[in-house]
Amino acid sequence: MKNRSLSISLLLVFCIFIPLIIGFIGSFFTMTSVTGWYLTLNKPWFTPPGWVFGPAWTILYILMGVAWWFVLRNGIDSPSVKTATMWFLVQLVVNLLWSLVFFGMQSLLGGVIVILILILLIGITMLSFSKVSRESVILLIPYLCWTLFATILTISVYLLNSTM
Repeated sequence: MKNRSLSISLLLVFCIFIPLIIGFIGSFFTMTSVTGWYLTLNKPWFTPPGWVFGPAWTILYILMGVAWWFVLRNGIDSPSVKTATMWFLVQLVVNLLWSLVFFGMQSLLGGVIVILILILLIGITMLSFSKVSRESVILLIPYLCWTLFATILTISVYLLNSTM
């Protein structure tokens, strides 16, 4: 019993660690642009202050990890868990891709395209998680909401800075 508790605890740490690492990697692309290029852009009135993003994303990555843990606890060999994990990891890579495209490549239109794909993938992930764990879906709701807000923000920044 003690070994099972340790295994479950280590799995939780692993599940939280992976999204946090992705966020950490993404922050490298963000930090190089946020103090230069990003400051030159026109932004909508509802843009949050810069200090909000770090804590918000940290909390969201932790919630994502815990959600994934709820899924994995149902048996890693289960086909529905494997499918849910695949979608989770795909959306996590696209999450990282947004930072690379928007901040790293400084592509506003590319950022819009990537974040729209991300919204779709979060929805697919939530649907696949729902087949395994109700708690996992609930834990992803703040991530979906924040990403919807980020989508509106990204589209607004694109529109305010495009030379149609």
